Amino acid sequence: MSSDASRNTLWRPYTQMRGAAQPLEAVATHGSRIVLADGRELVDGIASWWTAVHGYNHPHIAGAVADQLARMPHVMFGGLTHAPAERLAARLAALLPGDLDHVFLSDSGSVAVEVALKMAAQMWLNRGVRGRTKVLAFRGGYHGDTMGAMSVCDPEEGMHRRFGAYLPTQVFCDLPRSLAETGSLDATLAAHREELAAVIVEPLVQGAGGMRMHPPEVLATVARLARRHGLPLIADEIFTGFGRTGSLFACEQAGIVPDILCLSKALTGGTLALAATVARREVYEAFWSEDPAAALMHGPTFMANPLACAAANASLDLFESEPRLEQARVIAARLADGLEPLRRVPGVADVRILGAIGAVQFAGAPDLAGLKARFLDRGVWVRPFGDIVYLTPALTIGAADLDRLIDAVTAVVTERGAATP
Repeated sequence: MSSDASRNTLWRPYTQMRGAAQPLEAVATHGSRIVLADGRELVDGIASWWTAVHGYNHPHIAGAVADQLARMPHVMFGGLTHAPAERLAARLAALLPGDLDHVFLSDSGSVAVEVALKMAAQMWLNRGVRGRTKVLAFRGGYHGDTMGAMSVCDPEEGMHRRFGAYLPTQVFCDLPRSLAETGSLDATLAAHREELAAVIVEPLVQGAGGMRMHPPEVLATVARLARRHGLPLIADEIFTGFGRTGSLFACEQAGIVPDILCLSKALTGGTLALAATVARREVYEAFWSEDPAAALMHGPTFMANPLACAAANASLDLFESEPRLEQARVIAARLADGLEPLRRVPGVADVRILGAIGAVQFAGAPDLAGLKARFLDRGVWVRPFGDIVYLTPALTIGAADLDRLIDAVTAVVTERGAATP
């Protein structure tokens, strides 16, 4: 091993470590900004992977975490309970649509999906039904990096395609983009009905799959078809939950109640790791039994961590007391005004806006490293991936910082278009 390789004690995400550029060192955050060790301040255009919906260092969340830290930072959740978790579960049940009332708390979005898949599979087993071992998932989807979650990500274009031989085999279908395209989904569900345990979907937006969007009526049709074929619907709202699409939860826009719903990312306002898998009464009752083997056998060591639950409760306080959804609507209007003109730039294939999400898709694969460098030169933290540049800022971002992000995207995309043959 070379001396350079031996110095790589931190193994970084999604990075070929050999020859990797030295990452920037962040030393502080505030509002919508990241402060670097060299003194530069970057306007954060992606809210730390879509988590910091209230901006950084919100005093209400910081105060709640500090208070909880002084009293009880953690306690195991097996055989014990505590007020922060009890309160959070009750509040989530009250906020979510329908009878999504049964909350299982874990520690990451991927694990929330794993728990959802286990709930769906074991629900059938507990009912005495065998052979339902697969999940219908959609091409272009992304649900996390753990093995079960990887198995329901896009099998061809996704970042996990090299692991195909290791993963459970699932059933994949194209996600309809309009009501006219739902026939294929209906046929696929009919063909595989007896081997399917559930359907999983990212409501309204396939996030890490490229910010691909579909209208609420398509989501409603997916839910209707799943119900028609007797299959539980898992809604992965890890990205879309908590105001990102313009409503508190994306499912609200389609008027649906999924059977299982997954939350994470913005659940704690981007401060601590926490996730929730929330089930409807019908799913929960399949586990309600005198047979110990019928229990849900899952229990992460740090599930329902009191610090994280305190942060999540404080984040929900802010959604109640501050105008987050109105702020998302303002961001949506500004993104539309600022980014829509980029449709006319050579090399741009599409511009998509939904809530506080804006994406510019290129017609071909861009030079990602070059784009990132140009964004840094303009004082913004924007991380294009695949064939898109996107913005998902904090819902609290100020007008000047939002304009700076939009101006940077406009300039960089236009420069690339001018260089396109």
